Amino acid sequence: PWLVHHAGDLRAGLGRGITRVGDWTPVRRLRERYPKAWTFVGRRFAAGEYLGLHLTVGLLLSLGALWLFGGVAEDVIHHDPLTQFDLTVANLLHQHASPALTEVAKGVTLLGSPAVIAAWALIAVVVLVMRKELVPAGGLAAALLGGGLLDGVLKRVFHRPRPTWDVPIITARGFSFPSGHAMGSLVAYGMLAYLVWRALDHPRARVALAAGTVVLVLLIGLSRMYLGVHYFSDVVAGYAAGTVWLTACITGLEVVRRRPSSGAPPSAGGSSS
Repeated sequence: PWLVHHAGDLRAGLGRGITRVGDWTPVRRLRERYPKAWTFVGRRFAAGEYLGLHLTVGLLLSLGALWLFGGVAEDVIHHDPLTQFDLTVANLLHQHASPALTEVAKGVTLLGSPAVIAAWALIAVVVLVMRKELVPAGGLAAALLGGGLLDGVLKRVFHRPRPTWDVPIITARGFSFPSGHAMGSLVAYGMLAYLVWRALDHPRARVALAAGTVVLVLLIGLSRMYLGVHYFSDVVAGYAAGTVWLTACITGLEVVRRRPSSGAPPSAGGSSS
């Protein structure tokens, strides 16, 4: 959403930066030697190339999240020091559990449960369809269904058992890696924030929306660790996988939304409400 709103300023700033770098002698020689490659890079930040910028940033963000997921997964598979850190954090949280904190954690974790997310998502999709906003409605449904499918596949691939306790706070079935609550909440509330962001005009409201979404998603992940049903690495991997999928979904929506409906070229402006 931030990229959608600030695309014009970001594009202009990066464009000026590309131009200044291009005047540097070593870079100028590189530009003269590989003109096609330099033109391709320059067009990512040229006027009227918002979608190219969006795709480029989306790709970089996805690659970063994929790299993080791969690193965590490798550590889990080979029982590297990260798994010992998992046990340390899990034991620390379990030792400091209290009835009051447990009730709060149960309430927070409920917000990331498939049932709650499915309930409000169904209402959101119905509202969008009634408003004839079929592309956002389809995008939201596809994001949640695809995210759930991806989580199930990854859990079966890694087969990581959940944490075990002599006296568990709560119990959960299924495999532990990655955290479905972490991944699902990031995708679901991230998509909801993206759709609401487009309808907001006030910068402070958008900042509050983004901050609130981040805090909520982080609290859901923390609640899963506190309740003893996921390790730290499970939650981090869930966020990483969710970021890859959320980025793909938002980018796909932007591509469809900005696709010209006639022979006219797509608008070069920022977001529309």
